[in-house]
Amino acid sequence: MANHKSALKRIRSNEKKRVLNRYQHKTTRNAIKAIRVATDKAEATAKLPTVISMIDKLAKKNIIHANKASNLKSKLTKHVASL
Repeated sequence: MANHKSALKRIRSNEKKRVLNRYQHKTTRNAIKAIRVATDKAEATAKLPTVISMIDKLAKKNIIHANKASNLKSKLTKHVASL
């Protein structure tokens, strides 16, 4: 167990951040899946900007790597264009 007040606070804050990061990452993954299974081009095109924004936010906070974010955005854009 931690011996210092600052270490205890760090444990609490890390747990809060971990839970929030997991929530945001899972929400983004679900949004990506929703675009991938969409068959209507108009619906997928409407969802694409919000999903790209979510991916950018994850990359900015280092929840996912910047290159992974770029790859995801590229693949999603190609997928929507091919519908």
